[in-house]
Amino acid sequence: MTPVVSSNIHSIGYENSTLYVRFHSGGLYAYHHVPESIYIGLMNAPSHGHFLHEHVKGHFSYTRLS
Repeated sequence: MTPVVSSNIHSIGYENSTLYVRFHSGGLYAYHHVPESIYIGLMNAPSHGHFLHEHVKGHFSYTRLS
């Protein structure tokens, strides 16, 4: 997990097509079958939260891990 500067997201990780997002609220989510290009876009986005909302949420299945 890589810490990021975001008002909502604490850290982001990526492994085997799974995108992991930990929020400042403590929730950890795993988004499944995410292309590496989406992960790279998220890490390079000026706003991680906006990118997540536009390109990940609602586009990929997820599991709440904690």
